[in-house]
Amino acid sequence: MSTSCKNDDGPDNPGNSELPEEYYAGGKLGTTTINNISTAYEQPTPAVEQNGMTLAFKIGEAFFEKGFNTNPSGVRHGLGPVYVRSSCITCHPGYGHGKRVDQYRANEFGNGYLLVVFDQDTHAFVPELTGMPQTKAVDPFLPPVDEKGIRIEWREHVDQFGNKFPDGETYSLIYPEVTIDPAYINTDPKPANYTVRLEATIGIYGTGLLDAIPDDSLIAEYNRQKALGRTLNDAKYDPANFITENDGTRHPGRYTYGLTRGTLQNGPGSNAIWNITNVTRENRRNNYITKAYATAMSKNANVQAALGKDEAAIYAELMATDLEPEMSTEDYVNFMIWHRGLAVPAARDLDDPVVQKGKKAFYSIGCTSCHKPSWTTGPDNYTGDTLVARQLPRYPYQKIWPYTDMLQHKLEMVNDIRTGWCRTTPLWGRGLSQICTGAGDHLHDMRARNYTEAIMWHGGDAAFSREKFRNLSKEDRDALVKFLESI
Repeated sequence: MSTSCKNDDGPDNPGNSELPEEYYAGGKLGTTTINNISTAYEQPTPAVEQNGMTLAFKIGEAFFEKGFNTNPSGVRHGLGPVYVRSSCITCHPGYGHGKRVDQYRANEFGNGYLLVVFDQDTHAFVPELTGMPQTKAVDPFLPPVDEKGIRIEWREHVDQFGNKFPDGETYSLIYPEVTIDPAYINTDPKPANYTVRLEATIGIYGTGLLDAIPDDSLIAEYNRQKALGRTLNDAKYDPANFITENDGTRHPGRYTYGLTRGTLQNGPGSNAIWNITNVTRENRRNNYITKAYATAMSKNANVQAALGKDEAAIYAELMATDLEPEMSTEDYVNFMIWHRGLAVPAARDLDDPVVQKGKKAFYSIGCTSCHKPSWTTGPDNYTGDTLVARQLPRYPYQKIWPYTDMLQHKLEMVNDIRTGWCRTTPLWGRGLSQICTGAGDHLHDMRARNYTEAIMWHGGDAAFSREKFRNLSKEDRDALVKFLESI
């Protein structure tokens, strides 16, 4: 049986045939067979459809795709007083990764960059700005960071190999240098001794399946690699540092580059629908701002005049923790059904001889040491957030193929990510990025414009595999890339 996506009987049209398990990247309950068109990342999982959640999924999808507004009432109201973006899809074009850009403009579609402003010495986020600093504000307020003061410069990098493979083929490496002019930071006090980095948004599809991996499996993978002597961020697996959820349970981190979120119900989407837009809801009734920003705005004469209020009143309103919910609980539940219900595209062309050759190379040079091919989900019965308990799609006992170990490693790159520790990004579906998002950039700040550049940026524990890749023949390197494009 041929299982190329080009054939009549394959992942796009399974018919009555049973495909090899690896084609079902998200398992039988989490894989869509719509896998070679521009909406491949946007499809509901079979679990959504089988449980009668399709309408809720579509309603929730609108809160991702449509912009929020500054109206005091109505659909998707409540944007501000400051915000990162007015819509989620601006950062996640086609529901995938953000693209590499040369200027920081929040309104530019596809710009998925978030500013990361941290202390040069401690690597902690500066307290004067939120972890995801806002660059937009609703009149009469000023943004915490005015975009006019942000500069992104892409610089060339020559590595220890002179950007050349042993067979003579060359490649290019670039990295971003980001600065913020302090004059364009509107806080009191202003941050000092800070460094700026960029982090791009990640793909949203399949996050519900990662949520269904048992905590015990994550801990077991950490212990397995630790026993092999790999360099890991041990602090993340100290139970004292596990993340406390709304229901009081504690979990190891699994989401964000920094492993700062333990479950999807307290994860990037649940968090972002509030702090990206500053739209309040029943369990988030405060603004996502800092005391330093509230202080600056409450002292601003223009703000005082426009609002007709004194400094104390403005500060109290900005820092209030009992604001009226602007997003209804029903809408939030629908949003979370959509978020947990996004399918993973089926793999493609795995029977192609070149893809098979590339898979053999990928495994043989040690890439699977960090890009663990598969996981098996557990019973997936966590209830968590009382607002959405038992209302979300579930994925029990599915074999999934995300190609990530869910752990943090160091790649030791120029202008590295904050702290140097970065979660291994899932590789499933990434070969569709160009068709789904319009860009095929890689790594945490999208510095790599193709798979080859991404691999050649790898250092740390991954330097061994990078060196093996470097010494492959061009034919084998190209085959390995084709395999990555297929999964």
